[in-house]
Amino acid sequence: GDQGAGALRLAPARHAYASPVASGAGFRYGIGMSLLDVLPGEAEDDGLPRYRQKPRPIGFDLIYTLDGTNLLVDSQRKINTVPVGEIEQVRFTFKPGNITSTGFITRLRLKDGKTISIGDISWRSMVEIERGGERYVSFIAALSAAIAKSNPKAVFVAGKPPLVWLVFAAVAAGSVALMVFFTWRAFMQGATGAMGIGVLLSAIALWQMWPMVKLNRPMALRTGEVPVHLMPVVAGGARSEVTGS
Repeated sequence: GDQGAGALRLAPARHAYASPVASGAGFRYGIGMSLLDVLPGEAEDDGLPRYRQKPRPIGFDLIYTLDGTNLLVDSQRKINTVPVGEIEQVRFTFKPGNITSTGFITRLRLKDGKTISIGDISWRSMVEIERGGERYVSFIAALSAAIAKSNPKAVFVAGKPPLVWLVFAAVAAGSVALMVFFTWRAFMQGATGAMGIGVLLSAIALWQMWPMVKLNRPMALRTGEVPVHLMPVVAGGARSEVTGS
C-alpha cells in the first residue's frame, strides 16, 4: 500500500509496467509491491479503468486495473496479470448477507478453472462498509466490453446455476409456507404471542429470501451485456443503464 515519504521503495523501471506480459509468461512484481508503488503519484491518474475493493473486514484492499487486454489484480503484496481473453465466463449474482452487507458479485471464470470475484461492497472496518456504486458499475461495464472484444465466445450469465436456483427457491418457498402455517395455527388457537412471532418470522423470511430468488433467477445474456438488475443503485435512486457491448 502507500508508504511514507523517505521510505525505501523497490519499484521496477517504468517501461516494465507498460508491458506487463512482455515475457510471454506473465509479469509479476515482488512481494510488498503494488501499483501505487510502481508508479507513485500516477497510478490513480493514468486514465485506466480501476476499481478498489476490500472484500473482507480483515486483510488488504484489492485493486483491479483494466490495462488494455489485461486485468491487473493487485493485492498490495503482488500483482497478477490476467489476459481478459482467458476469461470464459462472467456471472452476475446477488449476494445475500445481513442488513448492511448485501451486495452484488461479478464472478470471472478463467479457462484454467480459476475464478476471480469482484463485489460492490468494501469493508472499511469490522462494522463499517463502503458501497462501490457508480465506480463499480463503470468498471464492470468497461471490463465486460473488454472481455467481449478479446473473447467473443465468452459466456455471460445472470443469477445462480439453474439447479442451485431451483433447490434454493423450493427451500425458500417451503420455509415461508411452514411459517405461515405456524402463524395460522397460532391464530386459530388464540395464541396471540405465538402468532406475533410467526408474523415477524414470516416477514423476515420474505424480506431476506425473496430478493435472493428474484434477482438470482438464471438468465442467459448477450456477450458483453451487463444486467441492470444485478448492479447497485446509484445516485438518483435508480439503477444505472449499463452495457458492456
